[in-house]
Amino acid sequence: MTLSILTGCGFHLRGSIEIPPALNPLYLQSAPGSPVRRAIEDLLSGSDVRLTENPAEAKLILRILSENRSSRVAAVDANGKTLAFELHYLVRFDAVAPDGAQKVPPQTLDLVRNFDNPDVEVLGKQLEEELIYQDFATDAADRILMRLRAVLI
Repeated sequence: MTLSILTGCGFHLRGSIEIPPALNPLYLQSAPGSPVRRAIEDLLSGSDVRLTENPAEAKLILRILSENRSSRVAAVDANGKTLAFELHYLVRFDAVAPDGAQKVPPQTLDLVRNFDNPDVEVLGKQLEEELIYQDFATDAADRILMRLRAVLI
């Protein structure tokens, strides 16, 4: 009962990604070590979407065209010391059929988060920044799959 209420409102359990069966299996094309690719693979585990390592077998090719991290100073104190950064994670992607026909046009996600920079615990702040970028990759993967589903279904 609870599950039907949750799925009825748009909530989906992990692994409940839907793409038309005619587009299975899916091939992920990305740069080696892509955090977004790893996150997409995690989100698809347990779903009906099959991944293939062979692009010749694929019915759909999801291409992560680029991933870029950047930061800029967002706030400084009276002495010019940086108090906060604005972190960006920019991801470009598209989806094509094996014959190269565009299924999802190139799209860009720009994820932004402010990051405070106090003088204490410098190593902890570096770890926190890395965790934010990992969260960005997971969020980007989720948004890519939502856009893919919206266009293909």
